[in-house]
Amino acid sequence: MRPGGSGAPVVNTPAAGTLDAPSARFRDAWSRLLHAEHGAMLSPAVLGALVSTTAELLRRAHDDDPFDVASAEQAGSLLVEAHFTDSGVLARAVALLQSWPAADDRGPALTGAFAAGWSAALRERTLREQESMRLAVDMARKGAEKALFASEARFQAVFETAAIGIGIGDLDGNILAVNGALEGMFGAPASEIRNLSVDMLVHPEDAPGVWDAYRELITGKREHFQCDKPYYRRDGEVIWTHLTVSLIRDEEGVPRYQVAMLEDITDPHRMQERLRYQATHDPLTGLPNRTAFFERLEGLFEESTEPAARFGLCSVDLDGFKGINDSLGHEAGDQLLALVSDRLQSCLAPMGHLVARLGGDEFIVLLEHCRGPQEGIAVAQTVLGALAPPFLIGDQQLGIRASIGVVEQQISATTPGAAMRSADLTMYRAKKEGRGRWTLFDPERNAVAASKYAMSVRIPMALDRGEFFIEYQPLCSLSDGAMVAVEALVRWRHPELGVLGPDEFITSAEDSGLIIPLGRWVLLQACEQTARWAARFGSAAPRINVNLAVRQARNAGLLADIDRILRTSGLEPGRLQLEITESAMLGPRDPALPALRALVDMGVSLTVDDFGTGWSNLAYLRHLPVSGLKIAGSFVEDLRTAPAEEGDPLGQRIIGGLVSLAHSLGLTVTAEGVETEADAARLRELGCDWAQGWYYGRPARPGDITRRIAEAANSAAAR
Repeated sequence: MRPGGSGAPVVNTPAAGTLDAPSARFRDAWSRLLHAEHGAMLSPAVLGALVSTTAELLRRAHDDDPFDVASAEQAGSLLVEAHFTDSGVLARAVALLQSWPAADDRGPALTGAFAAGWSAALRERTLREQESMRLAVDMARKGAEKALFASEARFQAVFETAAIGIGIGDLDGNILAVNGALEGMFGAPASEIRNLSVDMLVHPEDAPGVWDAYRELITGKREHFQCDKPYYRRDGEVIWTHLTVSLIRDEEGVPRYQVAMLEDITDPHRMQERLRYQATHDPLTGLPNRTAFFERLEGLFEESTEPAARFGLCSVDLDGFKGINDSLGHEAGDQLLALVSDRLQSCLAPMGHLVARLGGDEFIVLLEHCRGPQEGIAVAQTVLGALAPPFLIGDQQLGIRASIGVVEQQISATTPGAAMRSADLTMYRAKKEGRGRWTLFDPERNAVAASKYAMSVRIPMALDRGEFFIEYQPLCSLSDGAMVAVEALVRWRHPELGVLGPDEFITSAEDSGLIIPLGRWVLLQACEQTARWAARFGSAAPRINVNLAVRQARNAGLLADIDRILRTSGLEPGRLQLEITESAMLGPRDPALPALRALVDMGVSLTVDDFGTGWSNLAYLRHLPVSGLKIAGSFVEDLRTAPAEEGDPLGQRIIGGLVSLAHSLGLTVTAEGVETEADAARLRELGCDWAQGWYYGRPARPGDITRRIAEAANSAAAR
C-alpha cells in the first residue's frame, strides 16, 4: 500500500454520546483497524476524516430503514481511494462487520455491499492502470523509428514492474512473453508458461461466451474484451482473475498480437462466494434456503424450451414438531431438524433432486424434468421411508412423521408462485386427512381450497365495508308456541357472489383465525338488537342465542370481550345464551372451561348445539356449565321419515333417550329442524321443551322479528 490523501465526502456524523453501545464499540474497533493499517502513512487529519466518514456510512447502512446498500458500497470505495487496497484489510473489515449484529437479517447483505464497493473501486483503479499500459503499447507501435527504442524501453519497464500479470501472444494462441507478476500468479517460471497455448487454459467454470469473444478478437472482429476467469496454477490450485485481452495491430491495421492483463481477484471472489453461500443457504442445516430454491424454480421455468416439459414439487411439513420444540427445547428441535435434513439430502440428492428448507419445519423438494405423477409419488414415499426410523437426540429416541403435498405438472401450464400455492394447499390436505402421509394435487379440490383461502382473506375488508348482516330465527316453546328466543345467524352480502350463508364462509374464518373478530362483531350486533327489543317490549322480548366457535371459546380475550359487549349494549347477561357445537365440546381439562364458568357466574347461559352427533363427548356434559342442549335436526328428520307402521321408530327412541338424559341433568331441550305440525306434536309428546325450524319461522331480518313480537304482545293484551 502507498500513502495518499483522501477525497472522502463530508458526512454529518452523530456525536459519540448519541451512539448506542454496539455502534460505539464498532466505531472504536473500526478506528483501530484503519490506524493499524495506515496510521504511519496518512496525516492524522486525513485519516481521522476517513475514519469518521466511513464509520458513519456503515452505521447508516446498519441502522437506517429501509436498508440502502449505497452507503456500505461507498464506504468500501472510499477505502480504496485512500489506498487501502490490501485484501487483508478487506478480510479484517468484513470480519469486524460480521461481528456487529443487526436488528434484522441485513447483516450478510451489508457485508456483501461493503465488499462489492471495495472490489468495484479496486477494479476501477486497476482498469485505469490497464488502460495506461494499453496506451503505452499503442504508443510503442505508433512511434516513429527515431523514438522506437525509447518507447520499447519504457514498455519493457512497465511490463516487468507491473503489479498485474501481463502476457503477450500471437494470433495462433502461442504465448510469447509473460512478466514476473504472471509467473507468480501461475506459480510457474516463464519458460514453462511459454510452452502453453491459450486454448490450453480452459477452465470448467469459464463464463458462457468467453471463448466466443476470444475467437472474435483473434480474427479482428473486436478490439478487446473483459471477463472474470479462473485458471489452474501449477500446483493445481485455482486462481480467479479479472482478465482484459486487447488486440494489437500493425501500422497498416492488420492484427498481429494479443495482450492479456490479469488482475488477481481470488480473495475478493472467495469472499463473495462465502457471502453468496450465507445468503442462499440455511445456517442450521446447510440446505439451500427459500431464496436459493425460488431462484432455481424460476430459472427452471425461464430456461424451459420444450412445450411438454414437466416438473414436480413435494411440500414436506413435519407433524408434531412444535410439541417436540416446546417439550424438549429449541436445542433438541434444532438437532432434530439437522438430522432430518441429512436424511432427506442423503436419499434425494443422489436422485438429482433439490432439497431446500423454507423455514421452521417446512422443506421442499424440486423434481426437474419429471416424467409423471408416479415420480413425485415415489419421492414422497422415499421421504416417508427415510423419516420412519427414530432419531437419536441425546439419550432419547424421537419419532417424527411428515405430511407431504405432491404436485406434478407441465411447466407451461402454471407459474412458480401458483405451483408453490398448489403444493402448500395439497400438503395441508394431507394433514387434514390424517398426517404421516402424502397427497397428490387435485385441481378441483385445490380450487375449492383456494376459494376458501380467498374468502378468508376478504373477511377483514368485508367487516370494514359492512358486508355482513344478521338474520334471526325463532325458538319457540312447544307447550304454547310462544317465541322465547331467537338465534343470530350471520350472512355475507358478497359483492360478487351474492348473499352467502354461514356454511359457505364460517369454516374458512375458523381455519384462518378470523372467526375471532367476526364472532366479536356478531355478538355486538346481536346484543345491541336484543337490548333494543328488551327496552321496547320488556319481558315479552326474546332471549338471544349466539353460536360460539371452539376457537372463540379458547381465546384468552373472550371473557373481557363479552363483558365489554354486554356493558356497551346494555343487555342483561341473563338474556344471552351461547351455543357450542357438540363436535367441539370441551374436555374436563380444557383451558377454556374457567372462562366459560366465569361467563355462567356472570349470568350468561350455555347450551350444546347439534347434540347427539358426538357420542364420545356425552360424559363431558356433567363437567360443562351448560343449561340446555339442542337435538340435531337429523334425528327429527328420521322421526319424520319413519314408516307409519313402525310403532316405535328408532329416531323416536333416540330422541326420547336424549330428552330423558337432559332432563335428568336439569337441562332444557330444544329440537332443531322442526318443519311440520306433526313434528311438533311428536316432539311435544317426547317431552322436548323448545323447537326451532321452518314450522316456527325461517331466519328473518330484525324488522320482521319486531313485528312478530309486537303482534304477540298485542294478542296477549287483548286476552
